[in-house]
Amino acid sequence: MSHPELDQLTIAHLDCDAFFAAIEKRDNPELADRPVIVGGGQRGVVSTCCYIARIYGVRSAMPMFKALEACPDAVVIKPDMEKYVRAGKQIRERMQALTPLVEPLSIDEAFLDLTGTERLHHASAAEVLARLVRDIESEVGITASVGLAPNKFLAKVASDLEKPRGFSVIGAGEAKEFLARQPVGLIWGVGKVFQRKLAADGIKSIGQLQLMDPSDLARRYGAMGLRLAQLASGDDDRHVSPERGAKSISSETTFSSDIADLQTLRPILRELSEKVSARLKKAELSGRGITLKLKTADFKTITRSRHLADPTQLADRIFRTGGELLAPECDGRRFRLIGIGVGDLEPAAHADPLDLVDQQAGRRQKAERAMDTLKDKFGASAVELGLTHVAKRAKPRSH
Repeated sequence: MSHPELDQLTIAHLDCDAFFAAIEKRDNPELADRPVIVGGGQRGVVSTCCYIARIYGVRSAMPMFKALEACPDAVVIKPDMEKYVRAGKQIRERMQALTPLVEPLSIDEAFLDLTGTERLHHASAAEVLARLVRDIESEVGITASVGLAPNKFLAKVASDLEKPRGFSVIGAGEAKEFLARQPVGLIWGVGKVFQRKLAADGIKSIGQLQLMDPSDLARRYGAMGLRLAQLASGDDDRHVSPERGAKSISSETTFSSDIADLQTLRPILRELSEKVSARLKKAELSGRGITLKLKTADFKTITRSRHLADPTQLADRIFRTGGELLAPECDGRRFRLIGIGVGDLEPAAHADPLDLVDQQAGRRQKAERAMDTLKDKFGASAVELGLTHVAKRAKPRSH
């Protein structure tokens, strides 16, 4: 491989190829030539699928029934997150051995900044990355694709160009010309809704954005307009930040049959709130933003959010806030999914101060902390609320 800027580029994006499905094929060689879908049951969605399944039109986040209509011979496997996390940790450790500047985006992808590491590794960033993906393939047993560029935006674009087992380079000198031929949807943040808005204004290609005045784009689209002007030219001044943490912690479940009744949904919401709370406590985090997620029987997604005055990590507060958001939505519509999440994360030090207005809140907080102590000592199922017990007995869902 040759490129005029190859030895100068140091920002990379590494993305494992069909990660969950690749792990399953690694652990079961009989699946090597079979279409594999990792996801929920008949009413769930596709978490990921192998490249053979993608030939049939299967895609991530596709409803499972549609995926099986497209590829009826697919092998469907329920996600094993514990196994995937182990493999992701192995890969992350290999990245961090090369540079401290690793910014994870998910369990199977990250940005790396290899600036200044040439003397340490006695090799250019391109050579180091080639060795890394070779080692991941031989030692972890899966493949990965790499994009190498002068900044994060271009590196992310490059890593998608030749999947799977791709190694693509976009240099600063060619970036603008390369981007001019691409659709606006290639730009981060330009989803389907915004693409339709741009198309209504006659803008379909990045090349068209390059010809527009940034101030005009700002007047039309606000802060996103300035972002469009910058990225359309291949400019991105964001640094690779290893401190980038999770933006939110959430839990959701898909039902085996649609549910409309609030009294049936509340115990399920309580159980999900407890899961989110446990993850917050384990990570020593709290958050001020509570978001309820619902998906209707016709696959319409509804989100409702509330911002708290003080950060929380308590299941009680998460559940009560989520319940207040849920009640108005239970107007006869049937739901196939419910989820609850906590965002605007911060350290737990200032979480859940005593509520002087709600005197019962303090008692509920003490009771929850006491339950946490018992669970730590005797296991998660040692003690639970009646409401949570109802949810577990009902089990009207597939995760």
